[in-house]
Amino acid sequence: MNQKNLISVASFLLIVLVVIPLVIASSGRLDLYYTLTSVALLSVASAGVWLTFYIGRINIGQGAFSLMGGYVSALLITQLGINFWLTLPLAGVFCAFLAVLIGLPILRLRGVYFAMVTLVLTEVTRLTALALPITNGAKGITSIPLPTELSIFGVVLIPDFSQLENPKLAFYLMAVVLMCLSYAIVWRIVNSRLGHLCRSLQQNEELASSIGVNTAYLRVLAYSISSFFGGVAGAVFVAISQSIYPSSFQVADSVNFMLNCFLGGLGYVFGPMLGTLLIYLGWDFLFTTGKYQLLIYSSLLIVLMLLLPNGLLSIFDKKRDNK
Repeated sequence: MNQKNLISVASFLLIVLVVIPLVIASSGRLDLYYTLTSVALLSVASAGVWLTFYIGRINIGQGAFSLMGGYVSALLITQLGINFWLTLPLAGVFCAFLAVLIGLPILRLRGVYFAMVTLVLTEVTRLTALALPITNGAKGITSIPLPTELSIFGVVLIPDFSQLENPKLAFYLMAVVLMCLSYAIVWRIVNSRLGHLCRSLQQNEELASSIGVNTAYLRVLAYSISSFFGGVAGAVFVAISQSIYPSSFQVADSVNFMLNCFLGGLGYVFGPMLGTLLIYLGWDFLFTTGKYQLLIYSSLLIVLMLLLPNGLLSIFDKKRDNK
């Protein structure tokens, strides 16, 4: 990473970890913490969807893995008494394992066929949560405690959220740190040898396979990492809401995860982050338009995608080309 990139990363971290909390505290708008926390977590799930786009697959099933991750975390906490912080990686690993089992057959499909199969996954997961006794059906799982203290050898790494004066700030910082780690992982994957191999799948799988690239392995690996992100994001949402229901993540959420990638830019690692921010805030901003909200929202998305088919971040490329 060159000096310019390091300065950009440092500036971004300074803004999200220091400047934004100070601005919110001075304004007294503590509700903004929840808004920005939701944006950060949704962008984590969207980063996973972007990774499957990177191997040439359209993933419309991330809502399924977010719902799975949420239920895994909730059950581990309420049934087994496991510390929330330990349930995060466990929820992610569970989703990644299921993604391997599901992905082995369906990742052979291409284009609309793979997309339609993933679209069904969210509804299947929702119906499964409704049917299983352990998930408590439509009543869901409620009264989930706030994240407790995490310590190692007597050293407190993370305090008990229930003892904090402002847990909203703690959730915000947790979500932002998770978002930064997720995008750092995706960026590292893309800029590694593994990323170059994944890019070859996007361009021509037959050609990549003919030169010895293990295409099946790469597809499953990317899909499992994608699902891991979805599961972790779902687990954190459960901690914030202290409840989970079969309707917590629906097909519409899976579609939005995909739209976040399109709007920000499929050719840019940080595209989903920008796309998530604009779609989430844009929808809230249009709330005042009442019954015309969906019409205006949909129209704006269509116009933006027609004008900028490569996403909003492609604006910077155009400016660079014009110089």
